[in-house]
Amino acid sequence: MTDTVAKKRGFPPVLIIFLTVLIDMIGFGIVIPILPLYSEHFHAQEWQIGLLFGSFSMMQLLAAPLLGRWSDRIGRRPVLLLSILGTAISFLILGLANSLWMLFLGRIIDGISGGNISTAQAYIADVTPLEKRSSAMGLIGAAFGLGFVFGPAIGGLLGHYSFQLPFFVAAGLAFVNVIAIYFALPESLDEERRKLHTAQGVSLGESWSIARQNKLGPVMLCTLLSTIAFSLVTALFALFTANRLHWGVRDNGYLFAYIGILGVIIQGGMLRRLVPRTGERPLIILGSLFLLLSMALMPVTGTVGWIYVACSLLAAGNGFVTPMLLGLASKSTDAASQGAVMGLMQSISSLGRMLGPAVGGFMLSYDALHPDRLFGITPFWFAAGLMLLALLVSFGLTPAAKSGAAAS
Repeated sequence: MTDTVAKKRGFPPVLIIFLTVLIDMIGFGIVIPILPLYSEHFHAQEWQIGLLFGSFSMMQLLAAPLLGRWSDRIGRRPVLLLSILGTAISFLILGLANSLWMLFLGRIIDGISGGNISTAQAYIADVTPLEKRSSAMGLIGAAFGLGFVFGPAIGGLLGHYSFQLPFFVAAGLAFVNVIAIYFALPESLDEERRKLHTAQGVSLGESWSIARQNKLGPVMLCTLLSTIAFSLVTALFALFTANRLHWGVRDNGYLFAYIGILGVIIQGGMLRRLVPRTGERPLIILGSLFLLLSMALMPVTGTVGWIYVACSLLAAGNGFVTPMLLGLASKSTDAASQGAVMGLMQSISSLGRMLGPAVGGFMLSYDALHPDRLFGITPFWFAAGLMLLALLVSFGLTPAAKSGAAAS
C-alpha cells in the first residue's frame, strides 16, 4: 500500500510512523531517570540494576529480527499493534510492581515489544521511493532525538511526585499509540508480497541468510562498530563530565538536550537536502570521521566550550551515520524482506548498546586506578579506534539498490 491510499484517509503514513516512534521513544525516555532509583526501592544491588537494563537490550536483540520477519509474512500493521500493546502492558507491570522480579518481567516484555522499531522502519521502506528512502529513515532518527529530549524531562518531573506515575503515563502513551495505529494507519505490505514468505519459517537463521544474499555484511559491521562506540561514550559521559568538569544532572541535561535538538535538525531536515546530492556513502564517511574526531578530542579537552564542540561533532556524526546505514540496508533488499533486514539492523544495534557500556565501564575503571592518566581517555580513545575501523569499512560500501525495493 502506498502513500496514495493513506492520503485518501487524510493521514500521510510517514507522519504516522514518525509519531508512533516518537511516542514510543518518549515512553522509553520517561523510564531512564526513574528506573535505577525505583529498583533501589526493591533493594536491588548494583549488579542487579545492570542486569535489569541489560535484559531489555538482550530481549530486543533476539526479538527484533523475528518481529521484522513476522511483519514480512502477516503485514506491518498487526505486528505494530501487538508489539506496542505489549509495551503498554510492560509499563503497567512496572507501575504495579511490588517486587524486583516484576521489574524484570516488565523490562523483558518491553524488550521483546521494543523490536517494533524494525517494523516501523520496514513500513517506511514500503511507502517510500528508493531515492527518498535514506532521508525518510532520518525521520526515525529525529523521532529518537525528540523522544530523548522530552522523555527524561517528563520522567524526572513526574518522578518527583511518585515512582509509579511515570510508568503509568508511559503506559497511557503506548495505549494512545495503539489507538492511533488502529484507526489511522493502513497496511503497507500488499498480500502478494506477504505470500512470498508464507511458506517459509520465521527464524534468526533465515534472517541472516537474507542478509548474506544481499551482501549486507559491511553495512552491518559499520552499524555494530559505530553503535558500540556511540553507546560507550553516551553511557560514560555523565561520569566523565562529573570528574573533569564537576557537572551535575542539570548541566548534563542541558547538553543532552542540545545533542538531541541537533540530531532532530540534521535527521529531520538536513538529510532531505543532502542525500539527493551526495548519496549515502559520502555521508557515512563524513559522519564516521566526525564521530572519530569527537571521541578522540573529548577526553583531552578541558573546557565547557570544547566539550560542546566535541558533542556537536558527536551529534552530527551520529545523525549522518545511523540513518544512512539503515537506508543502504533497505535499498539493498527486496521489498518482501524489508522486515527481516530492518530487524537484523536493530538487533545489531541492540548488541552494540549492550557491549559499549560494559567495555567502556571496564576501561574507565582502569583510568580511575591510574591518576596519572586523563580520566576517560582509555574508553574514549578505544571508541575512536572503533570509529577508525568503521571509517575504513565505509570506504568499501557499494550497495546495489534493487528495483523491487521501491515502494509500489
